[in-house]
Amino acid sequence: MVLAQGAPGPAERDRAGVLASGPAPARATLAAARAARIASLDRHLATLFATAVSGRPEPVPAPNDASPSRGAGVALVAVGSHARRELTPGGDLDLVLLHRGRGDVAEIADRIWYPLWDAGLRLDHSVRTVQEARTVAREDMKAALGLLAPRFLAGDRTLSNEVRAGVLADWRADARRRLGDLGALCRERWDAQGELAFLLEGDLKEAHGGLRDVQAMSAVAASWVAPGPDARVREAHDLLLDVRHALHETTGRTSDRLVLQEQEAVAAALGLLDANVLLRAVAEAARTITHAGDQIWRRVDRFVRPRTGRGGPERRPVGDGAVEQDGEVVLARGADPGDPALVLRVAAAAAQNGLPLAPATVDRLAEKAVLPGTPWPAEARDALVSLLGAGPAAIGVWEALDQAGLIVRLLPDWERVRNRPQRNPVHRFTVDRHLVETAAGAAALTREVARPDLLLVGALLHDVGKGWPGDHSVCGAVVARDVAARMGFPPDDVKVLETVVRYHLLLPETATRRDIDDPKTIETVLTAVGEAPGRERDVLELLAALAIADGRATGPAAWGSWKSRLVADLAHRALTSLAGGTLPPAPSLGPDTLALARHDGAAVRVQGSRITIAAPDRPGLLWRAAGVLALHRLAVRTARTVSQTSARVPTAVLDFTAVPEFGDPPDPAALESDFRRMLADRLDVADRLERRARSVRLRPGASVPPPRVTIVPDASATATVVEVRAHDRPGLLWRVGHALGECGLQVIAARVDTLGAEAVDTFYVVDAEGRPLGESAASVRAHVLTALG
Repeated sequence: MVLAQGAPGPAERDRAGVLASGPAPARATLAAARAARIASLDRHLATLFATAVSGRPEPVPAPNDASPSRGAGVALVAVGSHARRELTPGGDLDLVLLHRGRGDVAEIADRIWYPLWDAGLRLDHSVRTVQEARTVAREDMKAALGLLAPRFLAGDRTLSNEVRAGVLADWRADARRRLGDLGALCRERWDAQGELAFLLEGDLKEAHGGLRDVQAMSAVAASWVAPGPDARVREAHDLLLDVRHALHETTGRTSDRLVLQEQEAVAAALGLLDANVLLRAVAEAARTITHAGDQIWRRVDRFVRPRTGRGGPERRPVGDGAVEQDGEVVLARGADPGDPALVLRVAAAAAQNGLPLAPATVDRLAEKAVLPGTPWPAEARDALVSLLGAGPAAIGVWEALDQAGLIVRLLPDWERVRNRPQRNPVHRFTVDRHLVETAAGAAALTREVARPDLLLVGALLHDVGKGWPGDHSVCGAVVARDVAARMGFPPDDVKVLETVVRYHLLLPETATRRDIDDPKTIETVLTAVGEAPGRERDVLELLAALAIADGRATGPAAWGSWKSRLVADLAHRALTSLAGGTLPPAPSLGPDTLALARHDGAAVRVQGSRITIAAPDRPGLLWRAAGVLALHRLAVRTARTVSQTSARVPTAVLDFTAVPEFGDPPDPAALESDFRRMLADRLDVADRLERRARSVRLRPGASVPPPRVTIVPDASATATVVEVRAHDRPGLLWRVGHALGECGLQVIAARVDTLGAEAVDTFYVVDAEGRPLGESAASVRAHVLTALG
């Protein structure tokens, strides 16, 4: 089966977008109907006002006629949707009668309100002096939001101008308190209504990402704390307004909830193909509004935060090419837009530190950055895994890249699942958001599998086939194979990912529909995972972890303790039939590297990110060398140890791949000098690292699962295997090795790998007599866990 790759064609784009090419004829008709209704209402209200003021019928005045004869000291203004010219068929009129203490104002009000009620119009009304209006706006948030932008209808225009100017002045003078209150109200509303983009029956006005949020953004802009809604947000707002208009018109009701049974009629009224296209358009518009709102509310949070009295924004490196500034991640001054890994590396740095990407940085990356070609360089693939491995913190960063169009450029197949509704109450999210949520949830399960990188990427791609007709598992396997190959995974890993996506429903469906005591059930599972020969255990581990992440991301109805127990039992039974897993292939140590071990003394070679050390073997050599790398702010990506026993003095060869945590790499001469000082016992690595740790200001980063230390006593006849799984961080290898040394153990061989943000480290250790561990294994495990914090 072959699926065409790349961006969708015109037909697919027509189904997906927010009608970006401009209003369809049906939408233009709705906009024209609103404008005509507003104009008619304005004329009618002006006539009512003139009649009420004079006490007798008068000719219809010209629009916005402010003649003193028609109401000196009194004015009628509109607030809310009427003031914004956004009144839909089910919307309320919201009017304020302003006056300067006229004694007949009550009679004037009655002559306006009663005819409106008699006409069956829904009316929200009030009568205020200018000072009363300012007072109520200071005390009532709803009144304040309306009076920030009143629209004059009839009477004394100066009253309308005074109210608007006064309310705006009060709003800006008390902006810290008022914006804090507005933010709290918004969050309460979001908690109650949910996120419009992912609701099957969302409230177009009140849900997160709905029309009310755009009004809140305008209120923030009125305080001069942040800019108002931009063109993309206004376009999204207009789409939701048209949907609301069509909903009111087709149902004849005033509800703003887009319920399932009304969606086909609303889609037809908007000129859309069907309800799925409608939901996809609503999701795209709502996500645009939500993302823009998140940026604005971050600025508000900084504004209302108590001032520290310090100078300009503090800058702190958080990764290679990335700097934290004022609570956001921006590009470092020396960041190279031509680096194809830059976008993903900066995104990973933001997610790993629990920080958002600065909007200007995202815009610059979208405009200037070069994206990885085919196949991706290893650095880009590693950065993607690191981004996904940040867990929930990755979701907001991914959304920022998505809103800027970078995700579709990185993964063209993403277009087919972007904003795609699932129309199933079991699912909480659109297809694309479900994939990201699953990958974020899988980050908590990376300790359970031998290949956390394949788990995270498999989670990201497991439902990608839902963008194609037919069985999404079968289609998705083809897409996943092609995407994994473009990402640069080796062929064996590509086959594993293809198999995982093809059978991602195998364990939950088999566990809940078959008798797991029947040997035939286990045989069926093993036959499926056997499609990746030699990697069956890997596939089973990945499927078991993916089932958990997928179920949890789907929703509470899709995953519970009963299904969890069944899946775990099935996976355990299948795993007992298999043995061994695989790690990434070890880089070979060539003859030139092994030749270093012929020296009885010490030799150090620094070649870019490759650092090789040959020295007389002794306890602690590995972790002391790792400590020197940590001192130079180098993050260890791989480490291999090789013993050269043929030399007169037993010699160890340590081969590291290490990259800068941020900035430029250290001076090779300085690095080599420190290595030689360490080997000559003239460098106190522990003291230097301790002093550096005390000088670092800590801040919480992304939420990560706790480390895991496993003692594998039977994996070797001559040593005990200590397997460490942890979130990678500076000096991790030093901490583990130092802890093993404190236990009196010697590392005779080690294999250290960093897959994304996950460290997968294996140490072969012996005690002081050169024997495998015995009863002390449990205390060793506890000591290493303590060292990892």
